[in-house]
Amino acid sequence: MSKKVLVITGPTATGKTALGVALAKKLGGEVVSADSMQVYRRMDIGTAKVTAEEMQGVPHHMVDVADPSESFSVARYVEMASDCCEEIFARNRLPILVGGTGLYIDSLLSGRSFAERSDRENDIRNELNREYDERGGTAMWSELNSVDPERAERLSPNDRKRIVRALEIYRLTGKTITQHDAETQSLPPRYDSLMVALDYVQRDDLYARINRRVDQMLENGLVPEVQALLDLGLNDDHTAMQAIGYKEIVQAIRGSITLKEAVEQIKQESRRYAKRQLTWLRRNPDVCWLRWQSKPDLARAVDHCLALWQSPDDDGIPKEVEI
Repeated sequence: MSKKVLVITGPTATGKTALGVALAKKLGGEVVSADSMQVYRRMDIGTAKVTAEEMQGVPHHMVDVADPSESFSVARYVEMASDCCEEIFARNRLPILVGGTGLYIDSLLSGRSFAERSDRENDIRNELNREYDERGGTAMWSELNSVDPERAERLSPNDRKRIVRALEIYRLTGKTITQHDAETQSLPPRYDSLMVALDYVQRDDLYARINRRVDQMLENGLVPEVQALLDLGLNDDHTAMQAIGYKEIVQAIRGSITLKEAVEQIKQESRRYAKRQLTWLRRNPDVCWLRWQSKPDLARAVDHCLALWQSPDDDGIPKEVEI
């Protein structure tokens, strides 16, 4: 079996889980989750984590692999998920990436490798952040412009995170981030892939589905789930608690906002996140789009994905369909 993986992605609430499981059963596959929040244990309701019933016996990987108190990085995801894929290939089965975290998917598919941050890297980043506070964004931007004008031209002096990152790479390696990115992009991909993205023809249908999902989360016990995490000692400093659905309920529990206001904020932030996910995916010209006309038709979607997977690139199967 060649090192080619199937990817089912798209914005939140588009039916990725069901399609991934159905295709795994057809193709002899196993699911590798590509969701940055489903890696955390005890965060089930707010992440819409796949249930044992929904798995239908299909093995799922990269779910419940970290405690909410941990900081889970893309580097750690790539290391663990690539090991999962290699083990699946070794069993002569197909890895099927399912999830909406575009950074995780792109990083896994690419040939990039990541290393855990060293103390020196952390020291340099902390030093640069202090310099930014003391000298200001304009001075830091000017420093970047002196060594990497191409990258500086793309950034605003107010873009603290990217300016600090660019200078951090330069101080660590002596290479500009422009050179670093060019070298990274020239690496061969780790895996070949077919990427299918789900969406709705009408944006209102997507938003309505997102709103219904949030209401269902509340009915399923989202508030007690968040309270249980707080009881474990988690707070705003933990990355897991910054997830959509969790940070808003925390505010409601603390009395900063009402529960009704929290629910509306969750719906709004979820809709905004869906727009960002779509923007990320549209940058990739190789994505095959499957758009639901209203209610998802799983059987037709499976047939279309199988045709894409089993056919050569030039056989005329459309890369965008409405089902």
